[in-house]
Amino acid sequence: MIDKFNVRVYGTWIEDGKVLLTREKFRGMEMTKFPGGGVQFGEGIIDALQREFREELRTDIEILGHLYTTDFFQQSAFNPREQLISIYYRVRGLSRSRFRPPQAGEGPYEILWESIEDLLPEKLSFPIDRHVIHLLRNGR
Repeated sequence: MIDKFNVRVYGTWIEDGKVLLTREKFRGMEMTKFPGGGVQFGEGIIDALQREFREELRTDIEILGHLYTTDFFQQSAFNPREQLISIYYRVRGLSRSRFRPPQAGEGPYEILWESIEDLLPEKLSFPIDRHVIHLLRNGR
């Protein structure tokens, strides 16, 4: 039985036909995903996304617009009693030079710029991210 919603927010930063992804480790699982994460209680969606980029990449972002909100059931990979609601925004970073260097055990340990056209959806760890790559390829 699902008894909790888990609201997540992610940014799609695209430059020169490439999209920013992070490789992270959480609870022993390695994952490749869009930058972002969980919305904390009392926090707005945009505030959460800006906080996540500051924490993970040590950079500020400009929100360009809403891209997509989950419209199908997605169970959490980490808690079978949670349903994920993921919200994606198009973003632009205000500085690449301040990206946090990858460090084991703290946020992303690798920062990737992948070609949207060449990126295999299977490279992304989560079904919702794979769906978003298809949307980006179709000009959404």
